[in-house]
Amino acid sequence: MITKTVTVSNEQGLHMRPAGALAKVVKEYPDCEVTLNVNDKTVSAKSPMQIMAACIKKGTDVKIICNGADEDDVLGKIVAMFEDGFGE
Repeated sequence: MITKTVTVSNEQGLHMRPAGALAKVVKEYPDCEVTLNVNDKTVSAKSPMQIMAACIKKGTDVKIICNGADEDDVLGKIVAMFEDGFGE
């Protein structure tokens, strides 16, 4: 298991488009469980609805937790998405 904490830089937070993009990347790694811990909530990163329901706003710290096969690869991709602001 590996973890990393990132900060949301998107003006609109993790709304539908970035939540969907994040879930799509995570689903490419079915043997790795990925969760997001934010505001004392833990949500599955495979579910755009759970991500959006967590109300993750700009400036929020998000702990990414990866456990399983290819955890280094998936964590690297997710961190890059956050650092890029999901292309917004």
